[in-house]
Amino acid sequence: MRRWLDHISVVLALLGPLAVVASIVPAKAQTQRETAALDALFEELRTAPDPATAQGITDQIWIYWTTPSDPMLAARMQDVLALRIKADFPAVIALLDEIVADYPSYAEGWNQRATIHYLLRNFEQSLADIEKVLALEPRHFGALVGRAMMYKEQGKDDLALKDMLAAMAIHPFLVERAMFPELLEDAIKI
Repeated sequence: MRRWLDHISVVLALLGPLAVVASIVPAKAQTQRETAALDALFEELRTAPDPATAQGITDQIWIYWTTPSDPMLAARMQDVLALRIKADFPAVIALLDEIVADYPSYAEGWNQRATIHYLLRNFEQSLADIEKVLALEPRHFGALVGRAMMYKEQGKDDLALKDMLAAMAIHPFLVERAMFPELLEDAIKI
């Protein structure tokens, strides 16, 4: 946190009043072009003919979600992803706490934090973060699947199935559908 504050102080000193105004206006995690590209990708995903095609589209969506156009946010997300690989969850949570505070409209910040809380078995916090994710990006199939998994573990099978069906309406080839035998039976009947 201190590193970011030092950086901001230097930028404010160099740029003067314009920097003060810019620091008050929250940065956008997505440009209009990115939003249009994501809209097109989600349409392609919804109508993908097979799992391989869906996976290619899914990979592109995740790239948009995890590499925002704001350079400072993108750098911080790279730090998050690097720390996740190292399984340094306390450091990841601390960094994600800063990201969601600084970029509250960035859905993937909330989603990454929800994922870490899930891994730490802190379901209450994970579910709260997923609510934020879905308020910002209702098509976030990862958040829907995550919530379905938690609900299933909590014995809330009806809620779990509802979320899985919502996720499958967005991404019809989710491998997590295997957690729901009734969905596999439907796939076999088709």
